[in-house]
Amino acid sequence: MAVTINTLREYKQKGEAFSALTSYDATFAQIVSEAGVDVILIGDSLGMVLQGNDSTLPVTMDEIVYHTSCVAKGNRGSLIMADMPFMSYGTVEAALENAAELMRAGAHMVKLEGTDWMKDTIEALSERGVPVCAHLGLTPQFVNKFGGYKVQGRDEKAAELMIEHACELVEAGADVILLECVPAPLAARITQAVRAPVIGIGAGADTDGQVLVVHDMLGLTTGRKPRFVKNFLAETDSVQNAIKAYVEQVRNRTFPAEEHTFKA
Repeated sequence: MAVTINTLREYKQKGEAFSALTSYDATFAQIVSEAGVDVILIGDSLGMVLQGNDSTLPVTMDEIVYHTSCVAKGNRGSLIMADMPFMSYGTVEAALENAAELMRAGAHMVKLEGTDWMKDTIEALSERGVPVCAHLGLTPQFVNKFGGYKVQGRDEKAAELMIEHACELVEAGADVILLECVPAPLAARITQAVRAPVIGIGAGADTDGQVLVVHDMLGLTTGRKPRFVKNFLAETDSVQNAIKAYVEQVRNRTFPAEEHTFKA
């Protein structure tokens, strides 16, 4: 049975954690979906893990559309979420045109990075039938503004502002919130504050769902391993079983554990 937005909402209502993983091709999409992963993300992370760039900024719409179409062919029932790359939603008009391309390629939802300035864009997309995930916290497309990849929301003023933005974006029509690299207590507050399901990466175990880059959870991280990453392949004998272990540990909330979490 296919996973939909309503499925994710039901998980939140029941307090059941759900899993998400990136995939960029048909083979991994099939493996990931058959292992029980609820959401497949075609992340602009492909710019780093597939293309070898030092950020996500060089990724283009054409590239995301291509990888989305590949994933859609291999998918076996997961909800497909596609990133909108850097500056592809700088105006409402651009966002509508580019989101339409991704939906035609097989996406069920698009993901945008930003804060309250996205309200009009999210409202316009939602009104036209495009489900939206709003990405808050460490937003990699803003790496040059942040001055690096840093945990966000550590002081109370920044935390309160992130809660406010999450509420405003859900009110504007965001169906899902994604929180990256924020202290676990703040992620828990946001998860409680909004009616939309909240997915975390480096945001503790109290969000409604978890997401990782598939290369990271298979131990293929190059360079410094982020705190929130766990190598699931090290505990199993196959890629398929590693992904199943990830799904199970997310569901029973043993992942992320204390060592994968930012407290403040």
